[in-house]
Amino acid sequence: MRRTPGATRPALTAALVLALAAGCGDGGRLNDTPTPTVDGTKVVFPSDSKQLGAVGTAEVIPPTAGVVRLPGRLVWDEERTVRLFPPFAGRVAKILAKPGDAVKAGQPLAQLSSPDFGQVQSDARKSATDLALAEKNLARVRELVANDVAPKKDLQTAEAEYARVRAEHSRTQERLRLYGGGEAVDSAFALRSPIAGTVVERNINPGQELRPDAMAGNAPALFVVTDPTRLWLQLDATERELGLLRPGMTVRVATSAFPGETFDARIDAVSDFIDPQTRTIRVRGSLANAERRLKGEMFVNAEFNVPPRPGVAVPAKAVFLAGAKHFVFVEEAPGKFVRVEVKPETEAGGVVIVAQGLAVGQKVVIDGALFLQQLIQSKGPV
Repeated sequence: MRRTPGATRPALTAALVLALAAGCGDGGRLNDTPTPTVDGTKVVFPSDSKQLGAVGTAEVIPPTAGVVRLPGRLVWDEERTVRLFPPFAGRVAKILAKPGDAVKAGQPLAQLSSPDFGQVQSDARKSATDLALAEKNLARVRELVANDVAPKKDLQTAEAEYARVRAEHSRTQERLRLYGGGEAVDSAFALRSPIAGTVVERNINPGQELRPDAMAGNAPALFVVTDPTRLWLQLDATERELGLLRPGMTVRVATSAFPGETFDARIDAVSDFIDPQTRTIRVRGSLANAERRLKGEMFVNAEFNVPPRPGVAVPAKAVFLAGAKHFVFVEEAPGKFVRVEVKPETEAGGVVIVAQGLAVGQKVVIDGALFLQQLIQSKGPV
């Protein structure tokens, strides 16, 4: 913005002194310093007034497109991440995977020696034996009833017992399949990864005693397996940026690890509530990381362009507050200034967007505005 050359503050002070001297002169004699005239909200300086040197102006310009920057961090994609906890109490017998290992779905990561799992195996084996016995008993009773050797109520009892045993067999076998046990009762439980990915965290040691109840709360998972080629982006936005964020939009992600380089991310969700402590809104996005250059828990900045806001742009120091209203001084002609009420919208980088009251091309006072306001106030409230 162009700034009219102005005098220094000492010059402004000298001009004020001269102006006061003109009003309180020696016995009414004329002073050589011409004084400005005030008419309502207008201030007019004589063309030869030295006080004009203390007034600087800048031109009103159209607003430009802006860039919004938000702090954030990268985390694992929770839709492609599993955290494994032990379903049974036991002792760590073997560790079969370490951080950085690529694993397949169903691959064992550790083996536990668990009496509780041995009980599951035993229940499954017992139910299979009970089912075979119930089948034989039912066949025998049916034959006896068919030959009128046994009453029909015995058949009904045998059928009910068979149905009960078969249900129990199905339950125990399904539980055994759920945890991946074999037919042997060996108490050896394999902790398996349910997805294909990379082991990024391990919190388990050989011989460690594990209890599911002790893993509750904030205890870390034994293993964390994820797909690091896809990451989540977590951003903290303020209420002012809420109207600019929407699912589906693209933002640019930058990190100090790769200066001058950005990565495209897509906004997936905007939180429905504001954190009462930080007064920020959580925004979640996702980005591809095929080369695995970006890392989980990395601090980043996300930025995106916003269109110009309606209105005009003026320097922030041109706008001042008087009472409950905002004003600027507009130069109507050389040496002629008028106070105009404005409605500022936003401020960034020393520039204020004004929605009403000004037009592109006008000149506003950026140095000496308070001096002009004092001149108007000296004539009474306006």
